[in-house]
Amino acid sequence: MLIAGFPAGAWGTNCYLVAPAAGEECVIIDPGHQAAQGVEDALKKHRLKPVAVVLTHGHIDHVASVVPVCGAHDVPAWIHPADRYMMSDPEKALGRSIGMPLMGELTVGEPDDVRELADGAGLKLAGLDLSVAHAPGHTKGSVTFTMPESADIPSVFFSGDLLFAGSIGRTDLPGGDMDDMLGSLTRVCLPLDDSTVVLSGHGPQTTIGQERATNPYLRQVAAGLGSVDAPRRGM
Repeated sequence: MLIAGFPAGAWGTNCYLVAPAAGEECVIIDPGHQAAQGVEDALKKHRLKPVAVVLTHGHIDHVASVVPVCGAHDVPAWIHPADRYMMSDPEKALGRSIGMPLMGELTVGEPDDVRELADGAGLKLAGLDLSVAHAPGHTKGSVTFTMPESADIPSVFFSGDLLFAGSIGRTDLPGGDMDDMLGSLTRVCLPLDDSTVVLSGHGPQTTIGQERATNPYLRQVAAGLGSVDAPRRGM
């Protein structure tokens, strides 16, 4: 298994390229702000051929490079329908202007081929099996992707802005909801095995076991105690 990740753009959003091995087809997860060149560099380095872009949610820091990346390689983009509008109207998704200088660097809109994700769907792309879980809270259409354990790696959980090392995604932007977030943490994260590797939308990798033991939000939902006042992250 090959997973090549790098932080991109003004928000340091993690973009991942996932393939069975070097020299094979791959999936690109969350090509955000200023990610296009990093994607091309990783494709060249590992001799990969992209077959799809998959998106954990629609915030501009996760989708800003979708149009150029999909256009350059003639591949579809997958997103939950509740977040699809954000690709064409990023400022509405944030409830404020993100700034004209920054907007001038973005290619706003949808790629030619957009496909919609559904809770519980199984995507078979590039020789990979990705299980989709709808995980609202950060946005209405947030999703996660889980890959099963294989011979060389444990299960991998692409959590987007649901779960970070030591924190969770913010819920104060349009479409965010703390009750939904806590419900998603309970339904999506808690059932995962402790050995599951968590690759999130921002920050370093972690494991479910580490977060179960130390993350104040995951500890609270595991104990059934509801919300907790602790810092949150993400755009």
